[in-house]
Amino acid sequence: MPIEGHKSDIWNRIPVIRNNWSLKCSLRARDAIEAAVRVQPLDALFLHTQTIALFAIPLMRHIPTVISLDATPINYDTIGAGYNHKVGGNGLLERGKFLWNQNTFNAATGLVTFCQWAKDSLVADYSVPAEKVTVIPPGVDMEEWHFGRGKAAHQNTTSGKVRLLFVGGDFDRKGGRTLIEAFRSGLMQNCTLDIVTKDTSVQDELAGMDGVQVHCNLAANSTPLKELFAKADIFVFPTQADCLPHVVLEAMAAGLPIIATDVGALREQVEDGVNGLIVPPSDAGAVIAAVRALCGDETTRGRMAAASRRIAEERFDARRNYNAVLDLMKTMVSAQTKQDLL
Repeated sequence: MPIEGHKSDIWNRIPVIRNNWSLKCSLRARDAIEAAVRVQPLDALFLHTQTIALFAIPLMRHIPTVISLDATPINYDTIGAGYNHKVGGNGLLERGKFLWNQNTFNAATGLVTFCQWAKDSLVADYSVPAEKVTVIPPGVDMEEWHFGRGKAAHQNTTSGKVRLLFVGGDFDRKGGRTLIEAFRSGLMQNCTLDIVTKDTSVQDELAGMDGVQVHCNLAANSTPLKELFAKADIFVFPTQADCLPHVVLEAMAAGLPIIATDVGALREQVEDGVNGLIVPPSDAGAVIAAVRALCGDETTRGRMAAASRRIAEERFDARRNYNAVLDLMKTMVSAQTKQDLL
C-alpha cells in the first residue's frame, strides 16, 4: 500500500497536519490499513518506517506488526545537518515526539532495522528490548551485479588511468563537491572520474573538465549504470550524511574497493583496510591520499575488491535477506495463533 506524500485529500487541507509529513502520512497509512481490513483480515502487517506508523497503534494491538527502519529519529538527528534537518528547540514538544515514537516502537510485535547502528539506538535511546529487534539489511541481486571479472589493475585502456566512479542523486549531500575539489587538486593526472547524479546543473558546471564525465538521470539498475560500475576501478563516496546507502551495496556487489566517510552505518558496509578506506567528511586532502594509496597498490586494490564482493554475498544478498523478513513475519503470525488458542 504506497503512502503518497503529496495527495489532495482531507489531511492535506487541515492546518498543522498538512505541513507535517509524519502526521499526514501516518493518517493516510491508518486509513489505507483500515480500508484493507474491511476487505480482508490481515494476518500480519509490515510498516516502513515509524514515520507512517504513528496512528496505527490501535491496529497493531490486533494485527502482528513489524516496523522497519533504517534510522531512529535520534539517529537522524546526529546526521541531520546534511539533510538540512534542524533538531527542535522546544523541549516539551520534542519530549512529546519522543514518547509518541517510543510508544509506536513498543506497540509493534517486532522491529527490523537495516543496521546495528539503528538497533543500538532503539535499545539505548528508546528502551526497546534487544530481543524484539532483528537486524536485516536491505540487499541487492547478487547475480545482476556480478560482472565476472577481477578488479585488480583494471584501468582505462585508452588513457592508462584509474577510473573513479561516484553515484549520488543529491550531489552536494553525497560529497560530490569534496570529490571535485580532490580531483582538481591532485587526481586529474592519474585518474578519470564518472559522476552519476540527478543534479543536471553539475553537467553544465563541469562541461569541458578534463577526465570527467557527468551522467544525469540514469535509471536504477539500468544497463548504462551497471556498465559504469563494471568499468570502474574504485568507488568514491565522500558523503556528508547517510544511513546505510544502497549504492554502496551495489558497489560492493560489483566488486569495487570503496572510499567512504564514517557517517551513519557506513562502517557496517565499508571496513577500513578490508574492502576500502574510511576518510573524514568534507576532507578533500584525505580523499586524495586514499585514492592515491589505492591507485599505487594494485595488490591491495584487488584484495579489497574481492573483500567487497565477499561481504556483499555474506550480508547483503537480497534474496536471503528479504526471505528473512518474510520468515520473521510468519513466525510472528504462528506465535499469535498459538496465543489465541490458549
